Amino acid sequence: MTDQNDITPNDAPEDVVEETQPIEDQPPTITDDRTKELQADAEKNLQGWQRTLAEFQNYKRRVEREQQDLKLKIALETITKMLPIIDDFERAQANVPENLKDHPWMNGVSLIQGKFKKLMDEYDIQVIAPDGELFDPNVHQAISMDTSDDVESGHVIDTLQKGYISGDIVLRPAMVRVAN
Repeated sequence: MTDQNDITPNDAPEDVVEETQPIEDQPPTITDDRTKELQADAEKNLQGWQRTLAEFQNYKRRVEREQQDLKLKIALETITKMLPIIDDFERAQANVPENLKDHPWMNGVSLIQGKFKKLMDEYDIQVIAPDGELFDPNVHQAISMDTSDDVESGHVIDTLQKGYISGDIVLRPAMVRVAN
């Protein structure tokens, strides 16, 4: 017994039966010109990808370097604002009365001053105290020109306020008197 829903191609109406095409057993052939064209495209894409990767790596290094430079600049600006405080500590230490030199409170002040010194060492901050050196307008600020028998003309007679430098960055020029 046959099911009424089973239809075979022989039983199907003529307009429903599709003609079947023979399937080729061979894959389509690619010509040598097409192969060369595809290889050239692949090489072009590879070079573009490599160039983009190199540009991205350069960008990443540049951004990291800029971030480090910015962090250093901010730190040095902050330390520059603290230089008057450091000067005050040094003046206070230089003018301590003899009866207070061994006082525990003064020892605490010395420890605080030591922390400032450690911070300055961390950022390679050097003191500019140019007594007797040739005047350099890049790191010295002349307050006055005076005559001197002890120092040659154009040299620093006295440092009124120490300057500070970190690498090539002058945080504060030294205020000096210069010999005529």
